[in-house]
Amino acid sequence: MSGTLNKVMLIGHLGDEVKMHYFDDKNCVGRFPLATNETYTNKTTNERVTNTEWHNIVVRNKAAEICEKYLTKGDKVYIEGRIKTRKWTDDKGMERYSTEIQCTDFTFLTNKNEQQVQSPAAQQSTQPQQSTQNSVVPEEDDDLPF
Repeated sequence: MSGTLNKVMLIGHLGDEVKMHYFDDKNCVGRFPLATNETYTNKTTNERVTNTEWHNIVVRNKAAEICEKYLTKGDKVYIEGRIKTRKWTDDKGMERYSTEIQCTDFTFLTNKNEQQVQSPAAQQSTQPQQSTQNSVVPEEDDDLPF
């Protein structure tokens, strides 16, 4: 294979609200942190260990406006994009580097209706529908995100 590939796919939760920056020529950039978790069992202590990795997500123009409008802290989202490292100089004149995920596609995974507190009657009415969905696909205890 002679080509190269720079592709990232993440499923995680927003660590903060989308921060927008608008430019004079009607372009804009949205930035937000995304947390992904890795969970495993420590073989020596049998203790469950969770490591959180933080990713800096950058989304542009119309996509940024959509993210700002619909995403809030804690929401689960699928992000697809590419890794980009920026070099910049801080206030003290030191060269710094930032690694970001330039988002090219995204899918909201948090259902806004599920976030609202439901009454017990509403929860009972949705249970039969959920059990029929689960009976089609056998439930397995694995760490797959889908």
